[in-house]
Amino acid sequence: MLRKLFGTDGIRGSANKEPMTAETMMRVGAAAGKYFTRGNHQHEVVVGKDTRLSGYMLEQALSAGFMSVGMNVTLLGPLPTPGVAIHARESSADLGVMISASHNLYQDNGIKLFGPDGRKLSDETEAIIESWVSGKKSPVSGEQKTIGRLARDNRAQERYQRFVMKILPKDVVFDGLRVVIDCANGAGYKVAVRVLEALGAKVFPLGIEPNGTNINEGCGSTAPSAMCKAVRDCQADIGFALDGDADRVLAADELGVLLDGDQLMAAMATQMQRVGQLTGGGIVTTQMSNLGLERYLDSLGLQMVRTRVGDRYVTEHMLGNGYNLGGEQSGHIIMSDYSTTGDGLITVVKILSMLNETGKAASQVCKMFEPLPQLLTTIPCLSEDTLSEGEVRSVILGCEAELAGLGRLLVRYSGTEAAVRIMVEAEEEGMVNSISETIASVVQRYA
Repeated sequence: MLRKLFGTDGIRGSANKEPMTAETMMRVGAAAGKYFTRGNHQHEVVVGKDTRLSGYMLEQALSAGFMSVGMNVTLLGPLPTPGVAIHARESSADLGVMISASHNLYQDNGIKLFGPDGRKLSDETEAIIESWVSGKKSPVSGEQKTIGRLARDNRAQERYQRFVMKILPKDVVFDGLRVVIDCANGAGYKVAVRVLEALGAKVFPLGIEPNGTNINEGCGSTAPSAMCKAVRDCQADIGFALDGDADRVLAADELGVLLDGDQLMAAMATQMQRVGQLTGGGIVTTQMSNLGLERYLDSLGLQMVRTRVGDRYVTEHMLGNGYNLGGEQSGHIIMSDYSTTGDGLITVVKILSMLNETGKAASQVCKMFEPLPQLLTTIPCLSEDTLSEGEVRSVILGCEAELAGLGRLLVRYSGTEAAVRIMVEAEEEGMVNSISETIASVVQRYA
């Protein structure tokens, strides 16, 4: 079936507009709850959120849906997405829900669903839930005895903090390291700072004053220039920028030079191979990762497997093929030895441990290759059908022919917002810019 609700990372849209309305989210809660109510035990769901104003509305609507089919609901409050996944797995919950639109501005919101194993749901499971949501008949049983209860857990951040810190040996501390951390006024605004301070780092925090409407606004991984500037101004050893739900992170070296997910994966793969911890013979990334990363890994005798865009597709391939490191250029880094999804804070801790162990500067540890010129352009577009227009297809095919053997081209409709994304990569920057402009202009005419 053609899915209308679920994209590449759950359900997302403008808050208080379909599908992110209280009414639809109540139906999603009922449908997802019904799907995961199997067996005779008391069924449980844990619900976390970021700092968006609309999170209050949506957590209540989802909770009503869950309770209507007999699930007990535990509200975790503001918590990074990986914290929700970990809590779902370790608390033996039937389902975990994160209310967040990730890197989008506050006007949007969304939900991400995790099964009892702490992993994002498969396309097949999402399709079933969506069919129940869109069906005329509600999945609610109508029996009073099946109504669930609601509770709040005020210690979820504390447990997530302990989990993150446990990945390091007890004697590892970051005394002397000067670290900028931009929390994007999002879900990590408390716990990220607490973890780094508890490990002894001198912390220079940004984006730690959420007000419901300033998440990702001029801060975080979508606007990393503030973090890069702070690294230079504070003479920090390294800087990090989380996104709104803290499942992705970008970095900057001691000079304030930006390091994307590709560079971080290269650094981690190098270190993990050196100590014999890398499994699968390489890493898993998406179609967006730079060819420079692939060439660098090849020089180490490591392979790079590409999947569809979306960290859950990366995770699925890792799980099925024995890899323990993967991620996306955007900063989703998955270390399956520790977490079931992208985890910005675990990535931060691992990178800092590498600096601590080597005693080298971030520019030496985290800049492993020179990327090919690459340009990502986002064109607002209301319909995926735009990419089926004859002229659009013809122009794309012509550009693909021009790039043959010289670079890569990926044009796709976003799974997280109403937009077309154009990625062009080639040896010559001029060719990158020319092809990107050509495709963008024709897409804009039909958008």
